[in-house]
Amino acid sequence: MDAGGFHFDNSYARELEGFFAPWQAATVPSPRLLMLNHSLATELGLDIAALETERGAAIFSGNTLPEGAEPLAQAYAGHQFGHLSPQLGDGRALLLGEILAPDGRRWDLQLKGSGRTPFSRGGDGKAAIGPVLREYLLGEAMNKLGIPTTRALAAVSTGEMIHRDSPQPGAILTRVAASHIRVGTFQFFALRDDRDKVRKLADYTLARHYPDALTATNPYLALFQAVAERQAALLARWMLAGFIHGVMNTDNMSIAGETIDYGPCAFMDHYDPATVFSSIDSQGRYAYGNQPLIAQWNLTRFAETLVELVDPDSEAAIALLTEAINQFPRQYTAYWLQGMRAKLGLATVEDQDQELAQQLLTALEENSVDFTRAFRSLSAVVLGNPAALRSQFAVPSAADSWLQRWQERLSREPMPATERAMHMDQVNPVYIPRNHKVEEALQAATQQGDLGPFQQLLGVLAEPFSERPGLESYAQPAPESFGVYKTFCGT
Repeated sequence: MDAGGFHFDNSYARELEGFFAPWQAATVPSPRLLMLNHSLATELGLDIAALETERGAAIFSGNTLPEGAEPLAQAYAGHQFGHLSPQLGDGRALLLGEILAPDGRRWDLQLKGSGRTPFSRGGDGKAAIGPVLREYLLGEAMNKLGIPTTRALAAVSTGEMIHRDSPQPGAILTRVAASHIRVGTFQFFALRDDRDKVRKLADYTLARHYPDALTATNPYLALFQAVAERQAALLARWMLAGFIHGVMNTDNMSIAGETIDYGPCAFMDHYDPATVFSSIDSQGRYAYGNQPLIAQWNLTRFAETLVELVDPDSEAAIALLTEAINQFPRQYTAYWLQGMRAKLGLATVEDQDQELAQQLLTALEENSVDFTRAFRSLSAVVLGNPAALRSQFAVPSAADSWLQRWQERLSREPMPATERAMHMDQVNPVYIPRNHKVEEALQAATQQGDLGPFQQLLGVLAEPFSERPGLESYAQPAPESFGVYKTFCGT
């Protein structure tokens, strides 16, 4: 075991030769630890004191390899905004290896922004401090909201300036994931008609992520069904939180069912299914309301790579996979409706619940009401304060017809009001990563070298469901002076 507590067991490197390029991180001049995720480090069984040293900064910058690491750049392809790129791969990331946590779980440990690789396609492979801290912040916020996600273990500055639109301080993120296997990983080998490698990858994925499917009558069909089920659950949680990924390319879709690659992501303020923040998504392909459809589209691309494994008769295989794909809308809706009932304080099931939820969303959209604040206010309404929601409408009476229908529905619920309100407050957050607060924190870190606002915001988001005095500004939508918000990939 390494002095930092890393217990490596690198199955990807050991079992999947030909799926990656062995590589080393670029040396950086002056690494400095900016952030170390103590709670995650504890979960992983790491030695925090040993990592909060110059050696820790050297490890997280790639200057020093921890004992047992086998750095490599993974190969994958991907559909980017619907257009196929047959070779992408880790152009600015290195998988250091897999570490085993004390509970026996296996985690990928990856550096992001560690320099050029054979897959860099002309880029410098570096990352700026802004995108690194954004991914750190968003990943931790999503985790605290209960949404499956990759997480940041550490962030370091590199002591060098990198050139984007303007010179920016360089940084490297250390990311932890269940794995970095993507839909695009399967596409890379399927596009080359390398059937043996597709099968090998599928077998590895089954063993690592979906061992229960190994005993199915058709394990490869069961693999697809299991991945689709996890994606349905994940997308429902995104939608229930108002999260917009921004770049749902197939190379950004994790087979393990985690949120991965926080580029131009953001959370909605006022509810609008057409919301797009990404500066490069001019057609709105990855708009908030399109995300479940895109997930199904991506799953279809995954299914295409499995046809020959599912059945030697391609027509039979396509029929089986098509049937599975067609189940996705029902699966997604079931997860979404389950979550929406919880947000609305409904413990029982009635046929009209989906319509009731949609009527609220329509009212929020038509009146430009903040998504997160509206749902959080419902517990106050349950306790006898309808103004908590009504006051958010420019014309308060616009909420009345829905409130009446909802309260009629609640009258058939057996749970006492105080208990119902408590349960609602456990699923409707007070605090999300408000875009203007995220930008304030990133600008302070980038332009002034001040991590104070970032650490403050991180602390607020560590308890998203617990309202605390003095933090009112973190629960408010952006002021009009903030203007139209645009996010960027940060590459």
